[in-house]
Amino acid sequence: MTTARTRHNYTGTSVAERQIERRALFIEAGLTVFAEKSYANSSLTDVCAAAGLSRRQFYEQFAGREELLVAVYDAVQGRARDAVAAALATAETDDLRALIDAAVRAYTRAITDDIRCVTVAFVEIVGVSPAIEAHRAQVRDQWGEVVAAIAQGREGVRTPPGGWRVAMAAFIGAVNGAVHQWSMDDPRPPVDELVDVFSTLLNALTAA
Repeated sequence: MTTARTRHNYTGTSVAERQIERRALFIEAGLTVFAEKSYANSSLTDVCAAAGLSRRQFYEQFAGREELLVAVYDAVQGRARDAVAAALATAETDDLRALIDAAVRAYTRAITDDIRCVTVAFVEIVGVSPAIEAHRAQVRDQWGEVVAAIAQGREGVRTPPGGWRVAMAAFIGAVNGAVHQWSMDDPRPPVDELVDVFSTLLNALTAA
């Protein structure tokens, strides 16, 4: 159940720091409220109560709930991107299959460690508005560019049928569907099963 937070102590913090903290509080509150109540059935009052902040403070940060939903979605995707980048940076191999496994494992762990992230970023955000769908497509293309950058130019890699953009749209669509299904299963399968599925698909698309 979503509960109100206590009043915040900003002693010794600058205006800019307060704004950053408040934005983070609203994003965390949005993640919780949209996951627990759903985006459609929640209100700005719910979000403000969960954050322990006022409507005025909300509108200092966001134009409305839809903009907050996008911010929550971007925060989830950003955490996943950071996890993938860290996994690739520390990988002690140049083997494509091993790099794909490391990247997929980091991504999958990052999004499934907190079920709220899955609920909001893979369920609640879908079909909210044409603007949000366009944003999701843009993020999908960015992930496609990440995968293409890993694979292109390596020995034994082909350009997938339809080109990278089409192939990555197909792969990421499969990821979205699989994560959505995983989130609804009771009990949920081990996360490693998702990793195996995603690695198998991606290796099939990139292997010569």
